[in-house]
Amino acid sequence: MWTKQDLYEAIGKRFADHQLIVVSNRQPYAHHFREGKIACQRTVSGVVTALQPVVTACSGLWVAHGDGSADRHTCDPRGIVHLPPEQPQYRLKRVWLSKEEVSGYYYGFSNEALWPLCHIAFIRPSFRAEDWQHYQAVNRKFAEAVLSEVNDRKAFVWIQDYHFALLPAYLKAARPDLVVAQFWHIPWPNPEIFRICHSREEILGGLLSNDLLGFHLRYHADNFLATCDREIDSRTDQDRTTVTRKNHRTRVQPFPISVDFEAISRDAAAPEVASLEDSFRAEFSLNFEHVLIGLDRIDYTKGILERLQAVSRFIEKHPEYRERFVFVQVGSLSRMHIRRYKDLNDEINDLVEQINWRHSTASWTPITFVRRTLNYWESLALYQLGNICIVSSLHDGMNLVAKEYVAAKNDLNGVLILSRFTGAARELTDAVLINPYNCEAFADQIKVALDMDADERQRRMARMREQVAENNIYRWASRFVLELSKM
Repeated sequence: MWTKQDLYEAIGKRFADHQLIVVSNRQPYAHHFREGKIACQRTVSGVVTALQPVVTACSGLWVAHGDGSADRHTCDPRGIVHLPPEQPQYRLKRVWLSKEEVSGYYYGFSNEALWPLCHIAFIRPSFRAEDWQHYQAVNRKFAEAVLSEVNDRKAFVWIQDYHFALLPAYLKAARPDLVVAQFWHIPWPNPEIFRICHSREEILGGLLSNDLLGFHLRYHADNFLATCDREIDSRTDQDRTTVTRKNHRTRVQPFPISVDFEAISRDAAAPEVASLEDSFRAEFSLNFEHVLIGLDRIDYTKGILERLQAVSRFIEKHPEYRERFVFVQVGSLSRMHIRRYKDLNDEINDLVEQINWRHSTASWTPITFVRRTLNYWESLALYQLGNICIVSSLHDGMNLVAKEYVAAKNDLNGVLILSRFTGAARELTDAVLINPYNCEAFADQIKVALDMDADERQRRMARMREQVAENNIYRWASRFVLELSKM
């Protein structure tokens, strides 16, 4: 099992004289005003969950958008704050964006153009000239923030996700000597889909300014190589998985992301988690034989509507399970400035109401829908309560909820129902795999999960825990760093 110390040694050997800088849109902690005081809150995000151990192990610098109501009050004049608050181990540099920039760069081009373009969820991308202009401007602003901290020192800049497709080019134009790498946390579509993007040449040119570009799966990396081969003046080497453009070579590799297995497994057994379990049991009336859970952002890629429909169909096909289970779906609101997300939230509300009206009895309501964001400890409590966790994404680069659930199940008493269209399904083959588009088969697999005997549940969970423990977040980060050092 790779550890934090292994990661530190890997980076120390390869980049001892380099400063590590991580760039992401989402910050790891936000400061907010609460009842007249400033409270520091850890951000709930798959990217943050994955990267915080990395930047902590390396005592690095994290550059991110400062969006907390009290963020400006906690930084020095350069926008720097030391984190985590209880025991500072790295620095966060916050970048300030206007409402217009957030609207165009984040809600507009990132999440109404690139997000649906890369996810096969049958939502049409929207390309607007003003959104593209804001996307370019914000990428330049982040480049300036990074360069202001690098000064004349050597640096390894690790960029995260689809918000910064242009950032590598801006950095390399100013400092060709920087080591720049990027991890694309969402899928990459096939060339026929990507070619509808109005700014495809600029995006590909930006990404090919990286020294190393990572994806979750080989399939996504192959899609990217094929896209470059068709859409841009470059030379692709399929055997070495590299693309050369303007005398610059970019290595393109798969790096399946993971979680901090050891920390999650340890924390799931903490007394505060047990206390939260008791609170949830009382709040949600979880006095049933089986507790099914779902934990997602409200997003059309997560298959929440399909999940609810499958639960309803399961009740219709197997009425003997009435009053024997409850399904708790926790959904945090996100991107509500985008009309499709508002509509989805309304659709979920309506569907939950319809299902509960159709199936409930005097003493039982099958679905409890909780619309709020859980913190880290609350998420662990929910995982502990769930006999079954349903992850039914229509398309997902990886899905860390699936891996977090496995890491939290120390007692092996849990079943993971997992969409075949997640990256996690390539690794967690002992999950009960489903096609979320096939409601009948989905409902049947819920019954398979509920009827699974204790020995099989434990065998499956033990094998999945071995997989997540071995391929943990530190191995992911170390592999990325070691591959970069070969460049």
